[in-house]
Amino acid sequence: MTHDPARNLPHGPSGPSGPADPAGPVDTADFAGGRTWCDACGTPPRAARPTRRALRTAALVAVLLLLAGGAATGCGGRATTHHKPGTSHEQASGSVGTLLETDDGAGHRLREVPAEGAPEVRVSARPDTEDGWNLQLTVRNFRFTPDSTGGAALPGAGHAHLELDGRKLARLYGPWFHLPAAQVPEGAHTLTVRLYADDHTAWAVAGKPVEAAVPLTGGPPGQDAGAHTHAPAPAVSSPQASTPAGGTAPAESPQADRTVSITIRGGKVTPAPGRTELRRGERVALRVTSDRADTLHVHGYDKELALPAGQEATLTLTADRTGLFEVETHESGLVLTQLLVR
Repeated sequence: MTHDPARNLPHGPSGPSGPADPAGPVDTADFAGGRTWCDACGTPPRAARPTRRALRTAALVAVLLLLAGGAATGCGGRATTHHKPGTSHEQASGSVGTLLETDDGAGHRLREVPAEGAPEVRVSARPDTEDGWNLQLTVRNFRFTPDSTGGAALPGAGHAHLELDGRKLARLYGPWFHLPAAQVPEGAHTLTVRLYADDHTAWAVAGKPVEAAVPLTGGPPGQDAGAHTHAPAPAVSSPQASTPAGGTAPAESPQADRTVSITIRGGKVTPAPGRTELRRGERVALRVTSDRADTLHVHGYDKELALPAGQEATLTLTADRTGLFEVETHESGLVLTQLLVR
């Protein structure tokens, strides 16, 4: 086999274009890289091996096809954990019940299910010994699923909304919630708890939302609903509440020994989260202003506080347990401070 390095063309017995060349004139592009014809048989060279760039391109195409296939089947798989853009207050996926055109009055469409086996809820409000009320939700055919909020509507699963006179105070992910007295203006009110699916549609039976309500009476400003009452105050339950709300007359709450003021704006906490050191038995007031509606939670003490958007809210508690306790927000998942009680 011979090779002309100048033109990189095959040589037959009669030269570059002699009669031994069965293919006739040859395009030099076909022989880039030094490939030659066989002088003996005139066989063209084998196809070039794929370059590294071609291999990488093929691999990338394969990965994209796999991802596209997964996305195409994802709607029929597990429930997602977040809304798709533009699906707020609408069904994300799932075919449980019947989605009605009517809503709960706040833009959440009703998802009607048969009365038999439908979710049920009751709520009781008991004045707290320090501040406000402790609410307990008793549910049936229902479970709280905070990890899948925003996903598909699953039978008997979801969360709850807490409303005062039709105004939303908080989203509830469990059976217990602490309602501060500062969130309840003076006078008579109606406290409502309503059940929702993970996709934020409201569970409904016979065209009506699944909910429960209790009356609640707020005291004058500066007074807590059940602060340091010496006799146990009666709880208020739904739907058959026969005992007036409020219990014994509220007493004035003692001043806090420490006050911690915190601002949340644009997902940032000011001042930067640190430790607030307390002696056991001290009272601390957490004053929080958030630019978006959220819920404050004190771990270890199981105290919660609704944070209205743009308004200061205060949670006062007695540090009667030693240890390190985080104070964070539910919706945004921000750590606000750590209570170090010695």
